[in-house]
Formats: sequence, structure tokens, C-alpha cells
Amino acid sequence: MAKKNARAIIELDPTHGECSHAVDEIPKHAADRKYVAVAGNIGAGKSSIVEFLTEKYGIEPFFEPNEQNPYLEDFYADMPRWSFQSQIYFLAAKFKLHQQLDRHERSVVQDRTIWEDAEIFAENLYRQKIMDRRDYETYRELYIAIQDRIRPPDLMIYLRCPVRTVRRRIRERGREMEQDIPTKYLSRLNKLYESWIESYTLSPLLIIPTHKLDYMTDLVDQHDIITKIEKYL
Repeated sequence: MAKKNARAIIELDPTHGECSHAVDEIPKHAADRKYVAVAGNIGAGKSSIVEFLTEKYGIEPFFEPNEQNPYLEDFYADMPRWSFQSQIYFLAAKFKLHQQLDRHERSVVQDRTIWEDAEIFAENLYRQKIMDRRDYETYRELYIAIQDRIRPPDLMIYLRCPVRTVRRRIRERGREMEQDIPTKYLSRLNKLYESWIESYTLSPLLIIPTHKLDYMTDLVDQHDIITKIEKYL
């Protein structure tokens, strides 16, 4: 079900002005239900914008199943031993989540996508030699098979945020499991995110620099973002 080249890029940047490149039309689906996905590094502000869109438009939120992952604690204790199991759990959980949101009667917004699991987090584990080649190739085969069975979003929102700001936000929100995440790890994720988003072609793409735009309290920034999002809902 994945679509190619259904892309329009809209980048909001109050410093350099808005940059918009229309590559194709907005993808249409038979149903009126819309699927909005929110992507971004740890601490980029995904949960905040999901909650904002939920309250603004009454759409149904779907959050990442972090707390349900039975391998996560083991993974943080011994990454090479548990990386494959942990990523397979996330892949399976996200596939199940996609099946649920596809059946949902209302429009939905998703916090972190299955594409990020594979293109950012699993890719990073492999590049850092935490996940070995055999496990990585098995993971990719399963991911590719799943990708062909899921609907791409009507809009992908990418939250761009520098590592220094991400680091500060992680510290401020105080989640114990995140406090020891190395800055180098966040930097590697950031580079992978930028590489992935540069080649992303599955749907229209809205890029929001969350360190520059305050869409939660600033009415001007809020209006700019709402104007861009509403035509996809």
C-alpha cells in the first residue's frame, strides 16, 4: 500500500522564510478519515504537537508503545544482546498499531512511525555494530514486507530540533530511563533523521523547526502551522 513520489515539501522557518516545493498532488483516499504522522528525534516535541492536534481537531491520537516493550530494560542494560529482539517488538507493535488506525472511524495522528523504527533506530544499531548483519538483514526483510501492507500518511510532520535543545528537553522532562542517553547517540539519530527526511517521498511533508516556532502558546506561530496542516485534514 506504500506510495511513491506523492510528495510536497513545506518548510516553516521564521528566520529564512517559508520554502515550499510541490512535487505532486495531495494523496486522496476513498474514506474521509485522514492519517497524520509526527516524526522527530527524542525530545523534539512529538507528544506536544500530537496533543495539540488532538485538542484542536478532535482526531484520535496513537502513541508509541514504549512502556509495553518487555525487552526495553534488558536492551538498555545490554544492547548487543537485546537489540534485535527489542526492534522486532517495536516493528510488530507498530504494524498492529497501523492495522488499528486503518480501521479507526475517525481521523488519526500518530506519535513516531514505523518508518522511523527502521530507518533511524534499527539503522543506527546496525551502523554502530550493536546489531549484527544477520539480524539486521532479517529485520529489513520483515520491515520491507510490512511496509508494502500499510497505508502511508496523508501528511508527515517532521519536527526538526538541534541536539542541544533535545538534550535540554530530555533533562527537563526527567524520564529516568532517558537521562543517561549519550549526546553522541542523539547526534547520530539526528543525522539519520535528516538523511531519511531528505529522501522521504511517501506523502506530503511539513517540516517544523520546534526550537524556533512556539506553536503551543504563540498565536502567530500557531496560525502558520494550522494553515499548513488544515488542507490535509
